[in-house]
Amino acid sequence: MKKWLIPLIIIAVIVFAGYKMAVGFYNTSVDLEENAKTAWSNVESAYQRRADLIPNLVSTVKGYAEHEKETLEGVIKARSEATKTTIDPTNLTPEKMAAFQKAQEGLSGALSRLLVTVEKYPDLKANQNFLELQSQLEGTENRINVERNRFNKDANAFNKHIMKFPNNILNNFMGNFEEMSRFEASAGSDVAPTVEF
Repeated sequence: MKKWLIPLIIIAVIVFAGYKMAVGFYNTSVDLEENAKTAWSNVESAYQRRADLIPNLVSTVKGYAEHEKETLEGVIKARSEATKTTIDPTNLTPEKMAAFQKAQEGLSGALSRLLVTVEKYPDLKANQNFLELQSQLEGTENRINVERNRFNKDANAFNKHIMKFPNNILNNFMGNFEEMSRFEASAGSDVAPTVEF
């Protein structure tokens, strides 16, 4: 074998290994990022389900509690705010996540006030349509929590992948991927509420 051929083979092997490493990093990053985006879409879908249930719930309550107009209008307004706050999954910044979460918290608070209002109306609490809507809403709230957790898990896997060595060097060189934000607990949610009768 010729002497000049050995360094050429070594260089070719190094270039090929670097190429495979870069392609592997990029493809894995794309897979993980798309998984996180899909998980985000599932979060939005769960919130949309909740938003879709609210008009039926409000209509049912309205028939029983006409003089609770302020509470009902608050729920409708909060629903409107929550549904117009959306995020592009390719641009999940902490600020946009916070705005989205704030809108959803406003809706959660309005729904809580509505359900407290319902306690004043025993006939409404016994109404089959209301009970079914309330059960669906409770199931949807659980689904929202599950989807948030799945999104956080997928965002975490993506973030760890792009931050670990040597992937962080490749990412800095390629400049394609940015860390994704996660859902965080609302301020004050770490303190148990006081219930007084």
